Parts: sequence; structure tokens; C-alpha cells
Amino acid sequence: MFDNIRADLAAHKGNWGAQGFWAMVIYRFGRWRYTIGNRWLRMPFSLLYKIAFKAVQVVAGIELPCEVNVGKGFRIDHFGGVVVSGFASFGDHCVLRNGVTVGLQRTDEPKAPTIGSHVDIGAGAKVLGPITIGDHVEIGANAVVIQDVPPHAIAVGIPARVIKKGDTS
Repeated sequence: MFDNIRADLAAHKGNWGAQGFWAMVIYRFGRWRYTIGNRWLRMPFSLLYKIAFKAVQVVAGIELPCEVNVGKGFRIDHFGGVVVSGFASFGDHCVLRNGVTVGLQRTDEPKAPTIGSHVDIGAGAKVLGPITIGDHVEIGANAVVIQDVPPHAIAVGIPARVIKKGDTS
């Protein structure tokens, strides 16, 4: 757990005050508590996690449940309005900005995006449904992504259209 927290601090450029770092500390704690095999020993840590999770949700406006699979170097660059579904997963070195939602497209279909490595998600973007976002993708500010995005592409607009990097058309 502490190695991951050190890496998270480095991803947040050593800024202990970054609300994204706070969310990552609580996330790592939530994942760590599942390593405690005895249910009765785990229960007080689960209560502490739930309280701390809610505190970060209220104070920082970041909802990052410990059920999410997050790769190394994950960073929440700006705080406020960040909501990530517990069904989502992220590769390494992803960046989320304020107002980003990564979640379900429909509540009757509990499937969220699978996001590759080195993905940069702009402020206010919504990435929804059982879709796959490839590696080295940039998602523009306020884009609404509801379809797969191949590697090395940019997604912009509402609904998002996909442009290959370097394509001028």
C-alpha cells in the first residue's frame, strides 16, 4: 500500500494538498483493507474507509470507489465533480480533470468503460457505457464518448467523433 501511495504522490508532483492525491490515498486504503482475511478484523477498517471515502467525496468532490481497477501513475489533476463507476478500469498513467464522469450509460446495464494506458481525459468529459478506450488517447473537454476509441486517437464533441492523431480532415 505505501509503495503505491508514494507513486501516487509522485504522480501528483509531490503535492500533499492535491485533492486528487487525497482520493488516491483513500482508494489505496480501501483496496488494502480487502487483504485482511478475517472479516471481524476487517470490519473496523471498512468503517474507517467508508467514512474517509465520504469525506473526500464531500470535501474534494471526487468519487473514486476502491472497486475500480487503476493502473500506476493515475492522476486526478483538478478536483470537483469527478465521478468514476466501480465497474470502470484504467491502465497506467491516466489523467482525469474536473467534472469528468466515467460510468454507466444505462443503469440497467452495469458496465463501464475500460480505459487503456496514457489516456488524458479533459475537463467536463463524460465517458459512458461498455466501451473501450485505447492507449495514448486524448478526450477533449466536455466530450461525450459513447463509442470505442482506437489507440492513438482524439475524441471531441457531443457525441464525440474520433480523429486519428495527425489527421487533418
